[in-house]
Amino acid sequence: MKGNRVLKGLMFALCATAAIALFGFVVMSLWNWLMPALFGLHVITYWQAMGLLALSKIFFGGFRGRMGSRRHWERRMVERWERMTPEEREKFRQGMRSRCGSFGAAAAEPKL
Repeated sequence: MKGNRVLKGLMFALCATAAIALFGFVVMSLWNWLMPALFGLHVITYWQAMGLLALSKIFFGGFRGRMGSRRHWERRMVERWERMTPEEREKFRQGMRSRCGSFGAAAAEPKL
C-alpha cells in the first residue's frame, strides 16, 4: 500500500517535470519565432525561457500557491455581501452604477 503511494508520487513528479520542461520549450520556440521578427529582439535559449517563465510567475502570479486564488476572492466577496445590511447593499449598488453605468435588469430595458 505504501509502495503504491510512493510510485504514484514519483509518477506525478515525473509528469510535472516533463510538463514544465515542455512548457519552457514552447515558450522558447514562440519567443524565437515571433519576437525577433516583430520587435527585433534577440533569440533566447531554453534556460532564458525558463527564467522568463519564473519572472512572469513572480510578476503576474505571485506566490499564492494554487490557481484557485480567484475562487478565494469570490468567496470573500460573497461573505462580505452576506454580512451587508440591505441599506449597505443598495449603497454599494448605487456606487457601482455611478462608476460603471446601469447593469442587470435596468440595462435590459430598450432605449428609445
